[in-house]
Amino acid sequence: MATTDEAKLDNFTRWLQVNGADLRGCSIKHCGSSRGYGVYSSETTTPGSNGILMVVPLDLAITPVTVLQDSPLGNRCRELFKEGDVDDRFLIMLFLTVERLRMNSPWKPYIDMLPNSFGTPLWFSEEEFSELKGTPLYRATIRQKKDLKEIFDNKVKNLVLEILNDYGASEGNIQVNFEDFLWANSIFWTRALNIPFLRSYVYPLPLIEGDACSLDHSTSFGDTIPQVLSEISESISHESTDKCTIVRSTYVKEETNVSTTPSEDIVWAEGLVPSIDFCNHGSGAKTTWEVDNIGSITGVSTSMYLLSGEQNNSEAEKEILINYGDRGNE
Repeated sequence: MATTDEAKLDNFTRWLQVNGADLRGCSIKHCGSSRGYGVYSSETTTPGSNGILMVVPLDLAITPVTVLQDSPLGNRCRELFKEGDVDDRFLIMLFLTVERLRMNSPWKPYIDMLPNSFGTPLWFSEEEFSELKGTPLYRATIRQKKDLKEIFDNKVKNLVLEILNDYGASEGNIQVNFEDFLWANSIFWTRALNIPFLRSYVYPLPLIEGDACSLDHSTSFGDTIPQVLSEISESISHESTDKCTIVRSTYVKEETNVSTTPSEDIVWAEGLVPSIDFCNHGSGAKTTWEVDNIGSITGVSTSMYLLSGEQNNSEAEKEILINYGDRGNE
């Protein structure tokens, strides 16, 4: 098992490097079978790092923009939005489900590092779950699992099969199970961060000016972006995490610790940031995650970085924790 874990970590570390991530003052390590992986301070810190522990290009993040830039999945999202009952959280869960099952996925080194099961009621055995009978948690879990199963049966299963076929998978070899979507749901709720993007990153200038072009000028779904991230008035409700309700992310302009050009608005979106999301949660964590939109802090534009809150950064092999916010695991 240790050899397998080490091989996964080695592949993931190389994948991060190839994609521009920089572990400047930390490393990712396996913490044991019950805890998975964690992020630890290194023995040495890069001179001039100013407490920056890790830098990750936001192009490596899994966000609604990422999903819509994926041609087979993004092109099919038009129909989902026409139905009016899916949002950016669902997009990320759908993306994770597809990439978990996709042969030769470019995200495989990251997917392989993610946990396969969780210590939450949705994942309890029948014997474990029976011990909750008579409690509000028991009833809430029954309701949530039923709702997730309905979404899987009505929206996810056939769509994932179609997308995998678009990628060239042999139809007879594809099996999409409810557990795959349940896994994606749990991955999202245990790892997602709120990310402040520059508006121009989410809405390229030609799109803002009304030109029906795509995000990367090579696909045709750029006009779906406003339906995902703009014209949203409600705040993100972490109180909905015990339900299957999918709530749109918040679009706000507010003061935040990000480097931006003086006149640009900030668009907030939820997403997964490979490597940073291997930091475990600590309610009193001093390390923070920040965004460097113009590269003035890290030297890498449109990147997220970990900033140590410790005055003395010399302590090695100390686990680095971050605060994911006041939310349940699911």
